[in-house]
Amino acid sequence: MKLLIVEDNFQLADDLSKFLAENGFLVEIADSLHTAFEKISVYNYDLIILDLGLPDGSGLDVIRKLKKINKDPGILIVTAKNAVEDKVTGLELGADDFITKPFHKAELNARVRSIIRRKRLMGNSILQINNIKINTDSREAFVDNNMVELTRKEYDLLLYFMYNKGRVLTKENIAEHLWGDHIDQADNFDFIYNHIKNLRKKLQSFGAGNNIRSVYGMGYKFYEL
Repeated sequence: MKLLIVEDNFQLADDLSKFLAENGFLVEIADSLHTAFEKISVYNYDLIILDLGLPDGSGLDVIRKLKKINKDPGILIVTAKNAVEDKVTGLELGADDFITKPFHKAELNARVRSIIRRKRLMGNSILQINNIKINTDSREAFVDNNMVELTRKEYDLLLYFMYNKGRVLTKENIAEHLWGDHIDQADNFDFIYNHIKNLRKKLQSFGAGNNIRSVYGMGYKFYEL
């Protein structure tokens, strides 16, 4: 799961980023409205944690920008105690929830996961296609109810494929989603093939079908068999 924290307080953003990374998320940070616009225009996120008080404008404009470019990530607004009008406006624009400063990180984590469940899984924490099942709360994968030991990247890769079943995902799509904008430093995407090969091997050793297939000259697709 890929998150964007839009927050100009470096210490807070860094602290939240480390905490959420420890809880299994890939996290990027934008410290201004301008940087947030750049990131959401180029990259896709599962959820955005959005502080409204930015040095170069209102975080509400991030929500407006997302609507213009037809992107619909989960949005968790971070507001001050007395910012009732901003909360209402944010929710009317399409934000999913809000949290008021100061807050406990455990509450933030719970709200993030709740939004993702609502938007992706209709409120459920279980995602299943054929005999492959993922529990997004425990971050565990199963084939025929037998748990498959996956690395963090293999789990994230499987989740990404299952969320996008039937869609062709390019190597660039996969690399950017799993490694974020740091992937710009990579010389090529050959390592993607190795991750997919290892994931296939593990799933099929437990009895999964050939769900993950290459699409010649384009990328990979997860098929519902």
